[in-house]
Amino acid sequence: MIDVTVRDEVAVITLARPDKLNALTAAMRADLAAAVREHGGSGRGIVVTGTGRAFSAGEDINQAVGRSLVEEVELFHDMTRAVLETRVPVVAAVNGLAVGGAAEWTLCFDARIGTPAAEYFLPENHIGLSISNAASYLLPRLVGGRALRLVLDSTRMSAEDALAVGLLDQIVDPEALVETAIARVRHWSATGTATAVHLALLRPPLAEVERAFQVETEAAKQVEASGIAQAGMDAFVNRKRAD
Repeated sequence: MIDVTVRDEVAVITLARPDKLNALTAAMRADLAAAVREHGGSGRGIVVTGTGRAFSAGEDINQAVGRSLVEEVELFHDMTRAVLETRVPVVAAVNGLAVGGAAEWTLCFDARIGTPAAEYFLPENHIGLSISNAASYLLPRLVGGRALRLVLDSTRMSAEDALAVGLLDQIVDPEALVETAIARVRHWSATGTATAVHLALLRPPLAEVERAFQVETEAAKQVEASGIAQAGMDAFVNRKRAD
């Protein structure tokens, strides 16, 4: 589930499934893309955050077992597409753990502000899954040559480490997180600014991102056809049940 409020002309989209660490069901991913599109052409901008101790645990793997991996990946792709189609600043307020597709989604945002509890975790490689959200293009754009190691190692990064490599832009106290993100959006979209033009000039080109989507969809087909994706998801679900 997601909640959307408007504060100081800024749409605040909140992932509101804290009992599941804000894991993203297929319906939530569609709702997120729709909410970004609804608020992406008007107002001052968008802030996305989570409730509880996680920004989001990424894909809800319990729900994804048995579903088409390609369809799952393409829902993530549309979330990224929606952000890059906006004409307003989009800022992630990373309140806690950001995993997999949710972490990758923030790579296309215009800024990522975290708290000391924020963590980035890309576990796909060791679950037999493939990355999505154009991360194959966006992650190297942000962190350079570290991208391959972050993915292959399934690295879990602290807020300080994420700040050092460029995944986070700023770390603030938890109680100031959303207000700081809103203030950043309002500063960038103040009257008289040329922000919409510069977003178009400096954001990752959508044509390049679409090419990355195509490659990542093919990668999803490969891991699905090989059986490693289903085996990895089954093992993940069984471990969680045992816990």
